[in-house]
Amino acid sequence: MLVRTSTAVWEGGLINGKGKMKVGKGAFDGSYTFASRFETGAGTNPEELIGAAHAGCFSMALALMLDQEGYKPERTATAARVKVDKVGDGYRIMGIDLETEGVVPEIDEARFREKAEVAKKGCPVSVALASVDIRLEARLAKAKAA
Repeated sequence: MLVRTSTAVWEGGLINGKGKMKVGKGAFDGSYTFASRFETGAGTNPEELIGAAHAGCFSMALALMLDQEGYKPERTATAARVKVDKVGDGYRIMGIDLETEGVVPEIDEARFREKAEVAKKGCPVSVALASVDIRLEARLAKAKAA
């Protein structure tokens, strides 16, 4: 079994405190605060990292689905918008919007969208986040002429 580890340290109280998050082997090391998480302050937040993980996982899952059907994807690019809102005394992730675009020769738009839906359901991060409403917009792009 693979184990992936990230760390976070928070110093101080919620509103005036500050923290540092480090992903795995150091590919990302950044600061976060109440303002960067629940307002518009500088720094990152856990929800952005969840979004990055989801976008990365989904793009790979979609490439796999396409490969398994014999298509040769040139590119899959995904943005994940993690929606956070105040609920009662706390905050909750209310949903995630995935927007993906693929460059895949010899596939039609309907088949591409079908494979994207399968990838959304099978991506390990989507499975882990199953309690959250995940919406998908998928579109096929034309390959750039050489």
